[in-house]
Amino acid sequence: MEYERLTVRRMLLLAFSRGLAVFIGGFSLLNILGEFRYPGFDSNHWWIDFRPVETFASRLFLAVVSISLVAYSIRPILSRWRRLLTLGLVGILLVTTVKNVVNFYVLLGRGTITAGFPVAFSLIVSTAITIVLVALVAEKGKLQGKKVLLTKIVFVATVAACLVGFPLGQMFCFGKTDYRRRADAVVVFGARVYADGRVSDALADRVRTGCQLYSDGLVKWVIFSGGPGDGAVHETEAMRRMAIELGVPEKTIVLDKEGVNTEATVKNTCQMFERLGIKRVIAVSHFYHLPRIKMTYQRRRWEVYTVPAKESYVLTEMPKYILREVAALWVYYLQPIMP
Repeated sequence: MEYERLTVRRMLLLAFSRGLAVFIGGFSLLNILGEFRYPGFDSNHWWIDFRPVETFASRLFLAVVSISLVAYSIRPILSRWRRLLTLGLVGILLVTTVKNVVNFYVLLGRGTITAGFPVAFSLIVSTAITIVLVALVAEKGKLQGKKVLLTKIVFVATVAACLVGFPLGQMFCFGKTDYRRRADAVVVFGARVYADGRVSDALADRVRTGCQLYSDGLVKWVIFSGGPGDGAVHETEAMRRMAIELGVPEKTIVLDKEGVNTEATVKNTCQMFERLGIKRVIAVSHFYHLPRIKMTYQRRRWEVYTVPAKESYVLTEMPKYILREVAALWVYYLQPIMP
């Protein structure tokens, strides 16, 4: 069968779509396979929600479409039957993600949630899937000469951009969305306390947000978790003092003094939940931290609702914190299946 030579524009579309396809398909397959080794590992809910479809059926479908996407990225020139099958599967996936977009904006319109960055993550995913779908429909040519090398460069660059862009999208789309509602407790994650006992501005923002949830009557317990401060005052002690000044009764405050990192806080507070009879939980931290918090709780079978700390001003080192969180999110994600 003779194929026409690809124009540069169509070649770039092909390379870009292959990069998107291998990331979406590879990430989905990794989640499904990782679930067999570590129950709770599956994080496909980060980017697509199949509810009310039963979990086994949704995983089976996602496994099939993921294999098709990876196969397309490896061998983009498809036979007729492969093209039709892949188009059908990707089309169904697109419909599902568009449904997720609609659900997000319905909740936003009703006031059930508020969004500091009013772009649904599903909208980004839908756009990526649409690009793959367009490339599948348009591609009928073959690569020749120097275009092969350029394609490889664009392909690798797209995958690299996805590895950075996926966590960033989670931070801004999910992290900046406020899911506050009635719950049994709020967990406020610690931050720096100076040697003289003063809380840092970042920690003050987190404590104020958690205390406001209590003042609004949304929670019964306020749990502060953190590690040692720069001096003699522990992070949680400084948080407790500030909360009392803000009107939170001391008897409703619980301290986790061993919350030296996100994993430790989640582990310790889950034990507290069972001891105190807590069923529904809100987690408070800065927006960039919340996706990792939610993932870590979900792996311990706790569905928490996240509320981003109301920032008094944009932290001067915010870009550094965000970039560091990109790496931290992938480390926490892959940790359970690493040797």
